[in-house]
Amino acid sequence: MSTGFIGLGAMGAPMAGHLASRGQLSVIDNRTRNKADALAAQLGVRAAATHADFAGCTVVALCVSMDADVLQQVEALAAVLKPGSVVVDHSTVSVETAKAAQARLAAQGIGFLDAPVSGGVEGARNGKLSVMVGGDAADLEIARPVLEAYAARITHMGGTGSGQATKAVNQVLVAGINEAVCEGLALGEKLGLDPDKLLPTLMAGAAGNWFLEKRGATLLRNQFTPGFKCGHLLKDLRIVHGMARTAGIRAPVIEQALADYSELVQRGEADADTSALILLKRQGGG
Repeated sequence: MSTGFIGLGAMGAPMAGHLASRGQLSVIDNRTRNKADALAAQLGVRAAATHADFAGCTVVALCVSMDADVLQQVEALAAVLKPGSVVVDHSTVSVETAKAAQARLAAQGIGFLDAPVSGGVEGARNGKLSVMVGGDAADLEIARPVLEAYAARITHMGGTGSGQATKAVNQVLVAGINEAVCEGLALGEKLGLDPDKLLPTLMAGAAGNWFLEKRGATLLRNQFTPGFKCGHLLKDLRIVHGMARTAGIRAPVIEQALADYSELVQRGEADADTSALILLKRQGGG
């Protein structure tokens, strides 16, 4: 299978690497040209000069930042891909964006899957991501060998947009867990507890979770290398907040996380890992 990959950030680069290791990757692209050139040389694949270089691909995967980026890429790919090919979007965007992308590609006979991922940079590096897929089942079967290169779990959630809807639920849980872990560990610091004893004790009980395991020790050392950036979670939370309002649910977790990550970004922490939230928790209330 000839596969293309667009978006070579902290998640996309290792995902592309897994495809290359299986001999499935043909061409890559990135907003920053020298990054695409360097990774292409490392992986032994082509760096795209234009979107026409993706014309021979059966599957093209996207892992970009913003809704506008997804729609821009879809518009360009719609002009060059063959009918029967599939675009897989691993970005986190709105349900409306996913539906607009699907409609644009369907007009050219090209399939589309909204397939956001969860598992963080560690999951991408280890090929252990959870992929939540919306779209046509037949398109998923075409793209499945690509997803299997970097996924521990692939779940077909339903029609177009259901992958992004699932990711919205995921991000509510992520944000809430971040809030609880950072608040709890800030309290532990104030109470003078030994982190070398505290963290394994918490992990062994009902409080154990991915964020505590992967970020607890580093955030207590003020090490905030992403990971998942504060600015990216803020973008996701804005999408989720709109969905929660439309759905008519009470959303204090989303609202608190939205306020906290807005403050972190305003303080210049947009590129820090989301565990930088502990910086706010340490400040105390008024």
